[in-house]
Amino acid sequence: MAPRAGLTAERLTEAAADLADEIGFENITLAALAKRFGVKDASLYSHVRSLQDLRTRLALFAGGEMIDRIAVAVAGRAGKDALVAFAGAYRAYALERPGRYAATQIRIDQSLIAGTPALHRTVEITYGMLRAYGLAEPDLTDAVRLLRAAFHGYCALESAGGFGAPRDVQKSWDRAVDALHVALENWPQEESTDD
Repeated sequence: MAPRAGLTAERLTEAAADLADEIGFENITLAALAKRFGVKDASLYSHVRSLQDLRTRLALFAGGEMIDRIAVAVAGRAGKDALVAFAGAYRAYALERPGRYAATQIRIDQSLIAGTPALHRTVEITYGMLRAYGLAEPDLTDAVRLLRAAFHGYCALESAGGFGAPRDVQKSWDRAVDALHVALENWPQEESTDD
C-alpha cells in the first residue's frame, strides 16, 4: 500500500503536538491522529512505526521547540539575567503548550537522542548558563537536576491549580528564581571522599 499523499512523519508529529495541547499528551492515540487527517489508522504506519515511535518523535519535536524558545530568551544574557530569562521561557512554554511540555518529560532511549541537534543545543544553552556561576562537573549535572526539578514541579503544580494561597503566583515564581540564583551563587563544595 502506497503512503497517503501529503502525509509525512513530520506532518504527523506536528499534528500530534497540536492534538496533545488540545486533549493532553496522555490521550494521544494513532486513532485520534488518523481521525484528524480523515484517514484510517493503517495509513499512519507508512510514516510512524507505533504509538511509542510517534510519542518519541513528539518529545523530540517539543524539546527542540522549547530549547529554541529558551535560546532566544537567554541570548546575550549571563548570570541572574540569563537564569531569569531561562526560567521564564521554560515556564511560559510549559503553561502555553501543556501537551507538548508533557511530551518533553517522558523518558527516551538515550541512543535515540544522542546525536540530535536539540539535545546538543539543550546541553550547550543550559550548561553555558550555569558555567557563569563557576560550576563544573559533577556540580553542573547536580545544578541542572535542581533547576529541572524546581521548574517542572512549580509548573506542574501551577497548571493543576495547586497554588491556593492568595499570594500572587508570579511573585512566588520570581522569589523562587531569586532563591535558585542565590543557591547557584553559593553552591556547596562537595566534600572530598579521599581517604
